[in-house]
Amino acid sequence: MKLPSKSFPITRETLIRYAGASGDFNVIHWNERVATDVGLPNVIAHGMLTMGLAIRVVTDWLDDPSRLLDYGCRFTRPVVVPDDGEGALLEVTGKVTSIDDGRAVITLAAVSAGVTVLGKATATVRID
Repeated sequence: MKLPSKSFPITRETLIRYAGASGDFNVIHWNERVATDVGLPNVIAHGMLTMGLAIRVVTDWLDDPSRLLDYGCRFTRPVVVPDDGEGALLEVTGKVTSIDDGRAVITLAAVSAGVTVLGKATATVRID
Protein backbone atom coordinates (compact mmCIF):
# COMPACT_ATOMS: atom_id res chain seq x y z
CA MET A 1 0.00 0.00 0.00
CA LYS A 2 1.33 3.41 -0.97
CA LEU A 3 0.83 6.50 1.18
CA PRO A 4 0.01 9.85 -0.41
CA SER A 5 3.25 11.53 -1.44
CA LYS A 6 4.14 15.06 -0.39
CA SER A 7 6.43 17.80 -1.66
CA PHE A 8 7.97 20.31 0.71
CA PRO A 9 9.55 23.53 -0.54
CA ILE A 10 12.61 24.58 1.47
CA THR A 11 13.86 28.14 1.06
CA ARG A 12 16.51 30.15 2.85
CA GLU A 13 13.66 31.68 4.86
CA THR A 14 12.60 28.15 5.91
CA LEU A 15 16.14 27.54 7.17
CA ILE A 16 16.23 30.77 9.16
CA ARG A 17 12.87 30.02 10.76
CA TYR A 18 13.96 26.47 11.58
CA ALA A 19 17.24 27.74 13.06
CA GLY A 20 15.29 30.06 15.34
CA ALA A 21 12.90 27.33 16.44
CA SER A 22 15.58 24.68 16.96
CA GLY A 23 18.45 26.82 18.20
CA ASP A 24 20.72 25.34 15.51
CA PHE A 25 22.47 28.38 14.06
CA ASN A 26 25.31 26.48 12.37
CA VAL A 27 26.64 28.81 9.69
CA ILE A 28 26.45 26.16 6.93
CA HIS A 29 22.66 26.52 7.06
CA TRP A 30 22.61 30.21 6.15
CA ASN A 31 25.98 31.46 4.85
CA GLU A 32 26.90 30.36 1.34
CA ARG A 33 30.55 31.45 1.61
CA VAL A 34 31.17 29.42 4.74
CA ALA A 35 29.25 26.42 3.35
CA THR A 36 31.33 26.36 0.16
CA ASP A 37 34.57 27.01 2.09
CA VAL A 38 34.02 23.76 4.01
CA GLY A 39 33.36 21.83 0.80
CA LEU A 40 29.58 21.93 0.52
CA PRO A 41 27.97 22.83 -2.80
CA ASN A 42 25.91 25.59 -1.17
CA VAL A 43 23.88 26.22 1.99
CA ILE A 44 22.24 22.99 3.17
CA ALA A 45 19.06 22.25 5.08
CA HIS A 46 19.28 21.05 8.66
CA GLY A 47 19.21 17.25 8.81
CA MET A 48 16.55 17.25 11.50
CA LEU A 49 14.39 19.57 9.38
CA THR A 50 14.67 17.13 6.48
CA MET A 51 13.86 14.20 8.76
CA GLY A 52 10.94 16.05 10.35
CA LEU A 53 9.40 16.99 7.03
CA ALA A 54 9.75 13.44 5.69
CA ILE A 55 7.85 11.84 8.58
CA ARG A 56 4.86 14.08 7.84
CA VAL A 57 3.95 11.65 5.07
CA VAL A 58 3.29 9.12 7.82
CA THR A 59 1.79 11.37 10.50
CA ASP A 60 -0.56 13.04 8.01
CA TRP A 61 -1.66 9.57 6.85
CA LEU A 62 -2.40 8.32 10.37
CA ASP A 63 -5.71 9.19 11.99
CA ASP A 64 -3.78 9.69 15.23
CA PRO A 65 -0.09 10.70 14.98
CA SER A 66 0.50 9.24 18.46
CA ARG A 67 0.31 5.84 16.73
CA LEU A 68 3.85 6.48 15.46
CA LEU A 69 6.00 4.10 17.49
CA ASP A 70 9.45 4.44 15.94
CA TYR A 71 11.21 6.41 13.23
CA GLY A 72 14.76 6.37 12.02
CA CYS A 73 16.88 7.12 9.00
CA ARG A 74 20.38 7.81 7.75
CA PHE A 75 21.38 11.10 6.21
CA THR A 76 22.83 10.12 2.84
CA ARG A 77 23.08 13.48 1.06
CA PRO A 78 22.27 17.03 2.10
CA VAL A 79 19.35 19.04 0.77
CA VAL A 80 21.09 21.90 -1.04
CA VAL A 81 19.16 25.16 -0.78
CA PRO A 82 20.18 27.75 -3.37
CA ASP A 83 19.38 31.43 -2.86
CA ASP A 84 17.50 31.74 -6.14
CA GLY A 85 14.03 32.61 -4.84
CA GLU A 86 12.85 29.02 -5.31
CA GLY A 87 15.11 27.08 -2.96
CA ALA A 88 14.89 23.31 -2.88
CA LEU A 89 12.07 20.80 -3.09
CA LEU A 90 11.95 17.73 -0.86
CA GLU A 91 9.78 15.01 -2.37
CA VAL A 92 8.71 12.19 -0.06
CA THR A 93 6.90 8.94 -0.76
CA GLY A 94 6.00 6.10 1.56
CA LYS A 95 4.71 2.58 1.40
CA VAL A 96 3.69 -0.05 3.89
CA THR A 97 6.29 -2.80 3.58
CA SER A 98 5.12 -5.15 6.31
CA ILE A 99 2.29 -5.72 8.77
CA ASP A 100 2.68 -7.93 11.81
CA ASP A 101 1.18 -8.15 15.29
CA GLY A 102 -0.74 -4.88 15.16
CA ARG A 103 2.16 -2.93 13.70
CA ALA A 104 3.01 -1.72 10.24
CA VAL A 105 6.43 -0.80 8.92
CA ILE A 106 6.51 2.06 6.45
CA THR A 107 9.49 2.71 4.22
CA LEU A 108 10.03 6.29 3.13
CA ALA A 109 11.91 7.66 0.14
CA ALA A 110 13.09 11.28 0.31
CA VAL A 111 14.54 12.92 -2.79
CA SER A 112 15.75 16.43 -3.55
CA ALA A 113 17.10 17.55 -6.93
CA GLY A 114 16.96 13.93 -8.11
CA VAL A 115 19.17 12.70 -5.26
CA THR A 116 18.12 10.44 -2.38
CA VAL A 117 18.74 12.40 0.81
CA LEU A 118 17.57 9.91 3.46
CA GLY A 119 18.53 6.27 3.53
CA LYS A 120 16.94 3.42 5.44
CA ALA A 121 14.08 5.72 6.42
CA THR A 122 11.51 3.59 8.18
CA ALA A 123 8.68 4.21 10.57
CA THR A 124 6.75 1.72 12.68
CA VAL A 125 3.14 2.54 13.46
CA ARG A 126 0.46 0.92 15.56
CA ILE A 127 -2.50 -0.26 13.54
CA ASP A 128 -5.85 -1.11 15.09
